[in-house]
Order: sequence, then structure tokens, then C-alpha cells
Amino acid sequence: LRNHPVNRKRIAEGKHPASSIWPWSPGYRPQMQPLSDIYPIRNGAVISAVDLIRGIGVYAGLEVIMVEGATGLYDTNYEGKAEAALKELKEKDFVYLHVEASDEAGHEGNVDLKVKTIEYLDARIVKTIYEETLNWDEPVTIAILPDHPTPCAIRTHTRDAVPFLIWHREIVPDNVQRYDEFAASEGSYGQLHGNQFIKAVFNP
Repeated sequence: LRNHPVNRKRIAEGKHPASSIWPWSPGYRPQMQPLSDIYPIRNGAVISAVDLIRGIGVYAGLEVIMVEGATGLYDTNYEGKAEAALKELKEKDFVYLHVEASDEAGHEGNVDLKVKTIEYLDARIVKTIYEETLNWDEPVTIAILPDHPTPCAIRTHTRDAVPFLIWHREIVPDNVQRYDEFAASEGSYGQLHGNQFIKAVFNP
């Protein structure tokens, strides 16, 4: 490894050579059907700064959309992601928009930062997409949820249920007035399991 051309270049520049290679999260190709084979969509896109999410999107048959300034952290390009999602929604049936910021804040155990990232998501992405699509000729369904909890108290993922929201023009609102784990559990959908959520999204 020391004599690898990259290391020789680093040594010549007075930098430390790499002393080990650390493969991260190897695995096997998942056996996945494209979403278009299962649900009533023709095409779709995935927008994320996270390689894992983009990879799952590829296996699900989604086009990967890269957004300049998307970092996967709290300083990500929220507006750019919202703009990209709106652009893709005009051409595609489904867009999966992923924001990693609040998860990273949870891993850091930073409550204030986590609150801020959720507020950013709400004000700079959800509000933008909702207001823009509200009067489109073709109705749009918006679904919001985390993929897992990352409590600041323990700074790692848990298997607890997550709150979710599904909205479209014709939906009949329930009595839930807040978006959090406790309020959402009282919603009209109840607790969904497995693929029940995505079925509810595609068949509202």
C-alpha cells in the first residue's frame, strides 16, 4: 500500500500516506422489484445526499437526481432539493425526497440542532412543495415520515414506530393537530405495518 501511486504522491507532497483500507457497509445486491411493477406509477425519482438511499432508489427503478449543495447535514441545500422535487413531479409520477439532517443531529445528541433541522424541513421544503402543488391541475399526494427514530438521548437508531402524514386534496382530515409520535398514533390511519404505508400513499 505504501508504494501505491496515490501514496507516493502524498508522500512527495509531505502528506501522511494511507496505511489501511476500510470498506464500509458491504453487502449483496438486494432482490427488489421496481416500484412501477408493484404500484400504479410509470416512473419516479430519488433525491438524497446519502449513497445508501440513492442505491435503494436505483434498485427500486427510480432516477437519481443530484442537487448541488446537498450535504446530508443541517447545512444542506433545502431549497435546491424542494426545487428539484417540484421539477421532477412535473414529469414523473413519484418523487422520493430524503433529508438526512435530523438523523445526524440525533446521532450527535444535539436537541437544539435536531429541532432546527425539523423546522428547516417544514419551512423550506414541505411548505414550498405544498404551496406550489396545491393548485396544480393534476392532484398531488404528499407523504411525510422519518425512516426510523434517532433519539438524542441514546444517539442511535431505534425500532420504535414513527409518525407519518399523508395529504391530498380530497382527503378527509382527522382530529390530529400536531405532528409528533404521540399525536400521530391517534390519527385515522392508526399504526401501519410493513407495506401498508406505501399502499396507503399510492391508493389514497
